[in-house]
Amino acid sequence: MIKSFTQKYIGDRAFYRIVLTIAIPLIIQQGITSFVTLLDNLMVGALGTVPLSGVSIVNQVGMVFNLTLFGGLSGASIFGAQFFGIGDWKGMRDTFRFRMLFGIGVTALAVVVFLIWGDSLCLLFLENENNSAEDIAATLAQADAYLRIAVWGLIPFMISQVYVSLLRETGETMQPMIASVIAILTNLILNYIFIFGKLGMPAMGVAGAALATVIARVLEAGYVLLYTHIHHDTLQYIEGAYRSPVIPKELCRRIILTGTPLMFNEMLWSLGMTVISGNYALRGLEVVAASNIASSAWNLFCIVMMAMGSVVAIMVGQQLGAGNIEGAKDIDRKLIFITEVIHIGIGILLLLTASLVPMLYEVEQTTRDMAAAMLRIQGIVLPIHAYIHVAYFTIRSGGKTVVTFLFDCFYTWCVPVVVSFVLCRFTDLPIVTCYALVQATDLIKMGIAMPMLKSGFWAKNVIK
Repeated sequence: MIKSFTQKYIGDRAFYRIVLTIAIPLIIQQGITSFVTLLDNLMVGALGTVPLSGVSIVNQVGMVFNLTLFGGLSGASIFGAQFFGIGDWKGMRDTFRFRMLFGIGVTALAVVVFLIWGDSLCLLFLENENNSAEDIAATLAQADAYLRIAVWGLIPFMISQVYVSLLRETGETMQPMIASVIAILTNLILNYIFIFGKLGMPAMGVAGAALATVIARVLEAGYVLLYTHIHHDTLQYIEGAYRSPVIPKELCRRIILTGTPLMFNEMLWSLGMTVISGNYALRGLEVVAASNIASSAWNLFCIVMMAMGSVVAIMVGQQLGAGNIEGAKDIDRKLIFITEVIHIGIGILLLLTASLVPMLYEVEQTTRDMAAAMLRIQGIVLPIHAYIHVAYFTIRSGGKTVVTFLFDCFYTWCVPVVVSFVLCRFTDLPIVTCYALVQATDLIKMGIAMPMLKSGFWAKNVIK
């Protein structure tokens, strides 16, 4: 029985060597990103609750663009990973062209929307009876000062995401990590200089934080772009990528059919999460600040989970592209098992340290206590989130994007959004209780994911 369990769920040394080769650069990159994001929040938080809330609201709105872009690129990435699995460089070039054209279109639209309607979007988080007119005006001013500069960082962010998605699906995770480290360290140093006015610079507050982010994103995009094209002799799939904008009609049709549900899934899912945050914000600016603190710390504890999602997409996708369906299922089962084991341990660690991170912020004690309570809840549900995360990437790897739409976005709007809306608007339950009940809804989602993964319906080759 033990031998059977080991064969089914435990890989050999060669398996874990491949996993670590892919995952470690992703973990380092995500870890540094999350840690510096936490430090960024500490710097902005040093300015007070109102600036922290203003930046938090902009980031919530910006998340919709980030995940819409991710969803659009993901459809092409499914094909790219499988093309790489059979060594089809032309197919990879075509998917790259699709990604670049899509990225340009969605980024141009986002810049226009944020510049014209940015204030109106931010007001959705602020206009409620728990916030005074003075608080609303002050928070909106901080959000506007941040947004007017940060919006220009969307362009280099799009370029870097297009190139990073291309590199990662081939198993190249080291160079994206280096680019991210360069950007993160730049952002951290410039944040300190611009926010507080060091080295002769004026103190710019939240506008300085936005400027630092834009400069860091330009450097990140520049690095991955130059690396990819300088090494075109080894990265053969990029050679000639810009000679023509033409994409084969049949491939374009298939990418759109596969990718459109993903794009709408990420866009509507992020909108759903924004609505949930807006429902929490009905309880006042303290809740906005506490949610931001908890979210920043949560990201630090999710770095392995995020990396394992990418590992699933790469390893399982390449096996499916090579036609090894049973091998893909076996790899996926082992990846899910190790993900769950790791995140039970990380969840316990988060529970034990939940009260420490909020103490670093210059905010009211009630805000710190609220953030610590949210983090404890997150520690309990982390293994559940981890399972759902790798399940999503498993189903997506075989091109079952309509199912991922129903599993992710449709579920979010039908359950957590509705639950948060009802609890925050029509009950007097404490916000921490509301938060716990909303998080608990993912137990249902996990129950849906288990039989879907076990059935193996997702294991399909999409490029034949």
